Amino acid sequence: MSEDTPLLAGLSPYDRFSRREKRLHVAVVGFTALLPMFVSGSFVPSIPQIASDLNTTASVISLAVSMSVLAAAVGSLTSASYSTFYGRRPIYLFCLPFLCMGSVGVGISNTVPELLVWRFIQSFGSSCGWSLGAAVIGDLYKLEERGTALGVYYGMAMLGPALAPLCGGMAAHYASWRYMQYTLGVCGLIAFFAVLILLPDTTHPGTKGIDKHISVTGSSRRPFWVNPLTSLSLLRSPNLVAVSLVRTTALITDFVLLLPLAYTIGQRYGITNEALIGACFLPSGLGNMIGGVFAGRLSDHTVKKWIKRRGGEWVPEDRLRSAIFASAFLVPMSVLCAGLATQFVGGTPGLVLNLICLFFNGLGMTASSSTISVYAVDILHSRSAEAVAASNGLRAFFLALASAAIMPMMEAIGPLATDAIAAGLAWISFVALMLTIWYGDHMRSWIDVGYSTAEDN
Repeated sequence: MSEDTPLLAGLSPYDRFSRREKRLHVAVVGFTALLPMFVSGSFVPSIPQIASDLNTTASVISLAVSMSVLAAAVGSLTSASYSTFYGRRPIYLFCLPFLCMGSVGVGISNTVPELLVWRFIQSFGSSCGWSLGAAVIGDLYKLEERGTALGVYYGMAMLGPALAPLCGGMAAHYASWRYMQYTLGVCGLIAFFAVLILLPDTTHPGTKGIDKHISVTGSSRRPFWVNPLTSLSLLRSPNLVAVSLVRTTALITDFVLLLPLAYTIGQRYGITNEALIGACFLPSGLGNMIGGVFAGRLSDHTVKKWIKRRGGEWVPEDRLRSAIFASAFLVPMSVLCAGLATQFVGGTPGLVLNLICLFFNGLGMTASSSTISVYAVDILHSRSAEAVAASNGLRAFFLALASAAIMPMMEAIGPLATDAIAAGLAWISFVALMLTIWYGDHMRSWIDVGYSTAEDN
């Protein structure tokens, strides 16, 4: 089949699967997206116990967080580039075994270097769950349905931030942090078989790189090297860079609140039980879930409203209008208020205020991030996995630096000043969001990276 061949005798590529099949596929990719959330979220509450077991400090173990962020970036770029050439399903099946091996390796680690190496492999293997999921949704759902579907997908994936810290904390307190890693290995195996049995390749027929090669040469025998860094060429797009910075600063506020939680809320309010510290992550995860589902529906509603207002014309940046409140208010104010509460309010009232701030930060972070992910799929639909991966790669670069700096900053200048810096970064990035909404069409005209139109969305 060539690139120009009518798909399925004239049927839309979005009609290849029934509504029930689409929901099943969303459930499968949602589960795979849940795994990287557990890989990262279950680790943080265990940092004190891991540091004790390996005879080192929390700051050193926090390097494993930076290592996992870096590995996730490398894995996302690699899996996205190869999925554009070979399709989504083969890349899932290639990456997930690395998650299984890496999880077992982390569980048996006895030195910091071993931990870092296996942590890299584990995070690399899990990264496909996050980078390819949005692309699968883009393959399955039309423009006006995409936000809602991605919202449900994000809502499923964001069970991770709600449950992973609690599970990791309970494992550390009642057994060992190592058992949580073995459990992740088993879950990776379950995800592998779920993809193998239940998920077909969703890429639109004739659009994969291998399909185009076969149509020209008639052969697909030899394997192909695909440069994983080609996805980064999409960062020539000022639109993608601008909204990626908004996602990055939103997630930095999340990291600033959650990464040192055992040493901020834990020490400030006298919580030493790892399971209880893990439970303190629940409000953030609950906010993540609600934010994902709500933001998806809101972004679709916003797109339809502005298409009607413009007399049928689709402007991609209109979707970003649904992220304004979250980016301008929920994200920066929640982290700033958390710093103020930790600094000045003691006892139960201070703890309650912190938990409320965690909820609203999770709500705002996911509401803005999920909307931006849909926008990336909208403007670069034919390379949706690469667009999301490039955005994730830029985000991961800054997050790796930020996560390595958070604990030293907390120790040097305290939680209030650190949280205030994070809030300031979020407000600065909000300016980039508004500029994209106002001038996005002009920004896209500066450099053409293969933007999609209403006809090919």
